[in-house]
Amino acid sequence: MSLIVQKYGGTSVGTPERILNVARRVAKNHSEGNGLVIVVSAMSGVTDNLIKLAKEISTEPTAREMDVLLATGEQVTIALLAIALEKLGVPAVSFTGAQAGIVTDGVHTKARIKNIAPKMVKSALADNKVVIVAGFQGQTADGHVTTLGRGGSDLTAIAMAAAVKADLCQIFTDVDGVYTADPRMVPNASKIAELSYDEMLEMASLGSKVMQARSVEFAKKFKVVFEVRSSFNDNPGTIVKEETSNMEAVVVRGVSLEKNQAKVTIGGVPDKPGVAVRIFSALAAAAVNIDMIVQNVSAAGVTDISFTLNRDELPTARKTVEPIVRDIGATGFTAQEGIAKISVVGIGMRSHSGVAASLFEALAAAGVNIQMISTSEIKISVIVDEKEAPQGVKAAHDKFGL
Repeated sequence: MSLIVQKYGGTSVGTPERILNVARRVAKNHSEGNGLVIVVSAMSGVTDNLIKLAKEISTEPTAREMDVLLATGEQVTIALLAIALEKLGVPAVSFTGAQAGIVTDGVHTKARIKNIAPKMVKSALADNKVVIVAGFQGQTADGHVTTLGRGGSDLTAIAMAAAVKADLCQIFTDVDGVYTADPRMVPNASKIAELSYDEMLEMASLGSKVMQARSVEFAKKFKVVFEVRSSFNDNPGTIVKEETSNMEAVVVRGVSLEKNQAKVTIGGVPDKPGVAVRIFSALAAAAVNIDMIVQNVSAAGVTDISFTLNRDELPTARKTVEPIVRDIGATGFTAQEGIAKISVVGIGMRSHSGVAASLFEALAAAGVNIQMISTSEIKISVIVDEKEAPQGVKAAHDKFGL
């Protein structure tokens, strides 16, 4: 008998019919003698509707009450799935995040898991029941309801798999797995059979919408092997695990595209110690997440500093940077929207040369201009005009034979 944790996203449980389909899949796994912990999201659209309701009452609802409100979405799903399983003759019990023993810090709407004490989960498994856990939520040590933020149900599943020492963790979604590029943009993109944690982490942080980076970080930390696969068919998915030597044979594993980017350039920055920390510590205090940073070579004692960020955070960045520009004696700043980030990822880059040259050659041949470049050991990212991004992705995908 295997102990399996499965997670089903909002699309997979979006209607009563789909919940029944999930119940049939779970029932089949249970009949094969497996212990099962099922983590579910709210039905698709429910969370957005709850947010809309709150906004109709108040333009600025408190984070604590938003957590209490949003946590109800997953509670609807766990109860409906338990009812569906019982209808099929499968013993099942549903637990909220708190009942499942998920303890978080007190940061409402984006809490972090501190500990899991799955006493009730283990007891129900011992009674041969299918355990259904509400994803995306937990509670503080003193009993306040919290939610885990974007990708919270994935994180719940990975964390629960670690806590109960599951043999397998499966992330069921509306796609077959992780592809070499977005199939909607690159029709000949192919499914990747295996990825290392580092590759998946880079792809998740670079625009792949399959999983949130925080869940992959947790899986890597606790060595939870997981599979991303579709809930609408029985096709094998993509296995994410520790890297193996044969993985390095593939130089580039995939091409990611992240839209909704913006760039800020501060001109005429005095080239002296302490200036950069003034800029970026203020942005950090304003909770603005910075991505790429480029500083020009100093000339006549001044330099330019450019950085990218999510376009949604640009208004906050503007307010933060404007007074600092005056204080440090810079000449001014500009903000640019309508840009995107193309990235190629692969742990094989560590042992192969010429990847950057090949990428730049492909983009040049496609007529795509590069505005900024950033590299790490296993990725190369470039900033381009958002309108040119699709052709850039296709060019890179073709160049590396993916």
